[in-house]
Amino acid sequence: MRASFLVSSPSFTGFRTSKELPRLLSLCELKSLTCFSVCNLKQKYNQKLYIIPIRSVSVWFCISRSSVGSVELGGTDSRSDDYSGFSAPNDYQRTGSLEREFEELEELFDEVKRMIKMGNENDAVDLLTANYEVVKERLNAGTKGIEEAATLDIIALGYMAVGDLKLVGSLLDLMKEVVDNLKDDAPCLDSILMHMGSMYATLSKFENSLDTYQRAVYIMEGTYGKDSTFLVTPYLGMAKVFGSIGKATKAIEIYQHVITLLESSRGTKSKDLVVPLLSLGNLLLKERRANDAESHFTRVLNIYTELYGQNDGRIGMAMSSLAQVKCAQGKSDEAIQLFKRALQVMKDSNYLSPDDSIMEKMRVDLAELLHAIGRGQEGRELLEECLLISERYKGKEHPSLVAHMINLATSYSRSKSYPEAEHLLRRSLQIMIKHKGTDDHSISFPMLHLAVTLYHLKNDEEAEKLALEVLRIRENAFGKNSLPVGEALDCLVSIQTRLGKDESELLELLRRILNIQEREFGHESEEVLVTLNKIVFYLDKLGKKDEKLSLQRRLSVLRKKYKQMVHY
Repeated sequence: MRASFLVSSPSFTGFRTSKELPRLLSLCELKSLTCFSVCNLKQKYNQKLYIIPIRSVSVWFCISRSSVGSVELGGTDSRSDDYSGFSAPNDYQRTGSLEREFEELEELFDEVKRMIKMGNENDAVDLLTANYEVVKERLNAGTKGIEEAATLDIIALGYMAVGDLKLVGSLLDLMKEVVDNLKDDAPCLDSILMHMGSMYATLSKFENSLDTYQRAVYIMEGTYGKDSTFLVTPYLGMAKVFGSIGKATKAIEIYQHVITLLESSRGTKSKDLVVPLLSLGNLLLKERRANDAESHFTRVLNIYTELYGQNDGRIGMAMSSLAQVKCAQGKSDEAIQLFKRALQVMKDSNYLSPDDSIMEKMRVDLAELLHAIGRGQEGRELLEECLLISERYKGKEHPSLVAHMINLATSYSRSKSYPEAEHLLRRSLQIMIKHKGTDDHSISFPMLHLAVTLYHLKNDEEAEKLALEVLRIRENAFGKNSLPVGEALDCLVSIQTRLGKDESELLELLRRILNIQEREFGHESEEVLVTLNKIVFYLDKLGKKDEKLSLQRRLSVLRKKYKQMVHY
């Protein structure tokens, strides 16, 4: 399904979502406004809904009871121990003179987590900084042993929990210097390497991630044997990395190996199979192999039903995964019923708080599906529920409300209820400005939505003013040739066209858009086709026949490719 941050308009090109956008938005108070594609239905629907995702740390670590597997249940973490993964075999085991130091590190991390949970992130950072200064002195003095590696590990995990990924990268560089000089028999080195592998993956340093995971596997194979279930943790990490870099075949092979390993050790109905089954199912779904994914999700549902019965919250989570499969298969009615049953089970069991990110995502996924098949009113009711729940639990000025307001405004815009959309977008923009100021790039997203809505309301002067402000902010934040800038230009051209602006200036803006689209989407993309058509239109009006003829030939080739005429 194609995603667009712009509300649909016949005159708008409609940029596809870049990989860059969710990452950039993660810097704002919302953590990110991530597009979620629910299904690949054939219905025309390119207005993506947004949801606030869980913090993007691929693994959550507890030092003495490390849950080091990672599951993406439709793109989310889990709140269940059954989804959490496998305990590392010697995660900071107590050995000799290291015992007290590792206990102190465990206490440090527990204290950092407590501070973060209480909302005292500044205190947590101060504590981490103080410990970093101590270990840095030891490193500068030439002491680079396992104690220093373990201390850096804890500090890096702490900054990861706080969300300071830039500093985590620097800490990983120091950790690499230390661990590269340690022998494989150093105590707890395998655990440190697994932590490093996960943190590297979170920073998208996938080559480093694989290297550290592979060394952890080598060490653990020598210690526990090649058939040990202790290998499950690094294997899952490696599989996730391979999936992230597009090597799905290798990732699938590893997941299947993990499943076989666990089946032979713990039986075919063990709850330990849930993590690899869900991970494999989600990867297959991502690879558009919905039929293959279905069997794995069904197996998870059966395991949970047998262990916990029909009314446990984990059943709802498994149903949600199956709903994703049905949606991808085009079986929208079945998907809707599964989503509704899943939400009801979750609600009745009180398995998660109503404002939990997993619950939010399930509601948004269902709302998007309902919109996609023409049941917008039902979908809008779910989006209103999301907003009301968030207001009740977090207050009416909390930045997390912005995502729900944009969702709801998008729904209203699709039903041409533009005044209602305008009200929500103005409110969301006020919240963002209050929390982020007037120059932060994060405010450009609700601002651009508002500009498009005002365009539909024929309030072109204010729409132009907002679009120009979005353009300024994004050029400063992302660069003049970035995709977010192209998106703003696309909106601005449509507004200024109706305002009757100088056609030569509009032509130059369209050429900027074309250059961005060619780089981002390719010279033969549909986006390029639409923009070329606009450029030819203006060249004709301006009497530039030579330029027009060369582009017309290119346009003719693209039209044949897509077998359709695109009118300006």
